[in-house]
Amino acid sequence: MAAAKQSYNTFCMKCHGAGGQGDGAAAATLATKPRNFTDCATMGKITDDTMFNAIKNGGASVGLSKDMQAWNTGFADDEIHDLVAYVRSFCKK
Repeated sequence: MAAAKQSYNTFCMKCHGAGGQGDGAAAATLATKPRNFTDCATMGKITDDTMFNAIKNGGASVGLSKDMQAWNTGFADDEIHDLVAYVRSFCKK
């Protein structure tokens, strides 16, 4: 989980924010506000497979914002699975 946290902080935090609320420094420059990972109601409706594909192939690949870039050349599949688990940790019921 430590490696996933480091990857998140390096690559995802700029848009999704340190606390996963979609309020990162670059969020204001995007056409669509980044996903708020702390919204448990919304996150509960999103499958791990959908999140995996959004990270790997970009948001447009799963019907979400094209602003979410594809990371298929930046992360191996196991790293993406770890990122999905880390993102899930932002939702505390």
